[in-house]
Amino acid sequence: QVQLVESGGGLVQAGGSLRLSCAASGRSFSTYAMGWFRQAPGKEREFVAATSRSGRNTHYADSVNGRFTISRDNAKSTVYLQMNSLKPEDTAVYYCAASRGTYLNDHYDYWGQGTQVTVSS
Repeated sequence: QVQLVESGGGLVQAGGSLRLSCAASGRSFSTYAMGWFRQAPGKEREFVAATSRSGRNTHYADSVNGRFTISRDNAKSTVYLQMNSLKPEDTAVYYCAASRGTYLNDHYDYWGQGTQVTVSS
């Protein structure tokens, strides 16, 4: 079992930055690929970014590529999402998730409770 707790969300103006954190408890954090997803009101949950177990490989949605950076610190059992040049359309609840599969797969086994990000225009 892995428990995931996100933090770092908040209200920011367009063009600003936020860094989300996701702390994992439980065993063997480094054996999981990690991902970030988001869900805006009235929309389906969508993939944002993922990183491999070591953190050497990453993958991004086209909508955030070049603006967001995913990273992880296995010693701290934490994954991060650095979000720069934020846009109002980035407003959503952001979730982190852990997968026993690879960072390119679409099945995630554990989910956090989410953190709200609101970008004002």
